[in-house]
Amino acid sequence: LRISSTKKEYKMKLDILVFGAHPDDAELGAGGTIAKEIALGKKVGIVDLTRGELGTRGSAEIRDKESAAAAKVLGVAVRENLKFRDGFFVNDEEHQLEVIKMIRKYQPNTVLCNAIDDRHIDHGKGSKLVSDACFLSGLRRIETTVGEENQKEWRPKQVYHYIQWKNITPDFVVDISGYMEEKTNSILAYASQFHDPNSNEPETPISSKTFIQSVKYRSEDLGRLVGVDYAEGFTVERLVAVDSLDNLI
Repeated sequence: LRISSTKKEYKMKLDILVFGAHPDDAELGAGGTIAKEIALGKKVGIVDLTRGELGTRGSAEIRDKESAAAAKVLGVAVRENLKFRDGFFVNDEEHQLEVIKMIRKYQPNTVLCNAIDDRHIDHGKGSKLVSDACFLSGLRRIETTVGEENQKEWRPKQVYHYIQWKNITPDFVVDISGYMEEKTNSILAYASQFHDPNSNEPETPISSKTFIQSVKYRSEDLGRLVGVDYAEGFTVERLVAVDSLDNLI
């Protein structure tokens, strides 16, 4: 796992790049899918937009360590943090260019990003920011550099949005049966954020015992609807196509 940038990383090609407004977004929304795709041989990376420094519990420094631990649980190839201002980043040229650099650096075929609408304002903002950057990244007249290298244009083939706090109806689901343990353990790596009966920090909507139960329940319920044990849901920006009806489960 590589957490910080090196020149060698500029040549790393990923199959899937997962963006989250905060450390733990990727794990909560798509942890099972990430673990499954890696088990299938895909190379996956995570980019966090902020360090979550406005979080009620813990600190940015603690979450840096927790996000590294969660990345190891999932087995991702790389994790980076753009260090945008938690709560106050915006979808403008400056922020778009930083996201474009990540897309061009890792050249993913697929991008996963935040829910299109959610309780936390950063989730919807992050969703639109990444989506816009994915399009702009394919325009060759937008020039970017990383280190001393000029980057080439790159546009992901698919952009999918995972589901977070709100119960958004998914456009498709991924069967994550067999990977719920990895998803759960990656979430629990953020010990400062979630339920701890010995903690003296303030309670938050995600620190209750029932929240972790609700994460598992959602995966169970989506799985129930398609006849598997567990599933994660995603929304799309364009129609989803299959090669044949045999590809459906």
